[in-house]
Amino acid sequence: MIGFLRRLFVRGEPVVSDAGPHDATAIARLHAASFRRGWSDGEVEQLLMDAQVVADRARVGRDLVGFAIARHAAGEAEILSIAVDAGARGCGLGTKLLQRNLQRLAGLGVREVFLEVGADNAPALALYDRMGFAQVGKRERYYGDGPALDSTALVLRREIG
Repeated sequence: MIGFLRRLFVRGEPVVSDAGPHDATAIARLHAASFRRGWSDGEVEQLLMDAQVVADRARVGRDLVGFAIARHAAGEAEILSIAVDAGARGCGLGTKLLQRNLQRLAGLGVREVFLEVGADNAPALALYDRMGFAQVGKRERYYGDGPALDSTALVLRREIG
């Protein structure tokens, strides 16, 4: 927390804006640091070039500190990934990213948003609960098998628009 506050005062508030293919490397790096299986630069770049993808980023200065990526079709969308740098967590940045992403999706006519989240990911579950998502399903062994791994994914849904 002290590190985040120091960065906040030295470098300024995070700025949330549209993400594009030029952000692929930074997003891939943050994704890899945040999840069990990271995405490659190429995978992220392909997503960011897809016309059905809505991506937002948060930067402090020139540094990427968060992102949210969703894909939409036929009035529905799926949040593919959202992450905030460890040093910037706990200050509402995930909420800002998700709110902006949902607003953009609503502007495109999206009515329902789905996502999958690890059942053991308490911070993400708290964020999605605050943002009005409700559980509509469960996928056992979604993230693989392993004795030290709760591999259950919860499927969440929220109406927007």
